[in-house]
Amino acid sequence: MRTLLLACALLLLLPLARGVAAGPEIAGEALLRRVGERYAAAHTLSAKFRQEIPLQNVGIVRKASGTVYFGRPLKMRWDYKGPEAQLFLADGRFFYFRPAGSSQVIRRGVDEKGLGGKIPLLLLFGKGEITNLFRVDAADPRKGGEETVLRLSPLGDGAPEIRRIDLVVGTEDTLIREIHVFDRLGGENHIYLTDVKVNPSLPADFFRFLKPAGTSVVDG
Repeated sequence: MRTLLLACALLLLLPLARGVAAGPEIAGEALLRRVGERYAAAHTLSAKFRQEIPLQNVGIVRKASGTVYFGRPLKMRWDYKGPEAQLFLADGRFFYFRPAGSSQVIRRGVDEKGLGGKIPLLLLFGKGEITNLFRVDAADPRKGGEETVLRLSPLGDGAPEIRRIDLVVGTEDTLIREIHVFDRLGGENHIYLTDVKVNPSLPADFFRFLKPAGTSVVDG
């Protein structure tokens, strides 16, 4: 659960080229502000996701994919592909997590203070301002300027477990396309988002927790 929490948090657009003259960090900070404002204005969001977590000292990459949904305040739901059922849901008050094959659902309270440095979740469905938690060390265009890679490092102690985040965003549409988290213990978490929809219509009970049959809920 901790690994997934780590991964997986705007005004008129100013052309990035205009800011480059003042330095890539300044241009990157302006772009990051626009990204934050774009997501802060969204009530719901959905995207296809692909996640890759290299397992240290094992030489294996754990992979998952599916569809993720976010809602305000503090709601999300990850629907995984594959035969092994997993559960990861937040209903605004609690996180519910059930590993594949487990008969227990782990429940934890959720609030923005508890999220701490757990960007991207804080950016995607919290109210925190990412520019207050991270500084832009570099802003590198790619794909002919269509995307920008923002290299972020923590400010103060707001994200103590994170060493660096590489955030790939659309330079014009300011949508987050990739999130690469590098923690201080050498761990990595890579999330790739496609088919991103801002403010999709979702059922009123879409984020309600329903206990799977044959499971127990434990606080942890």
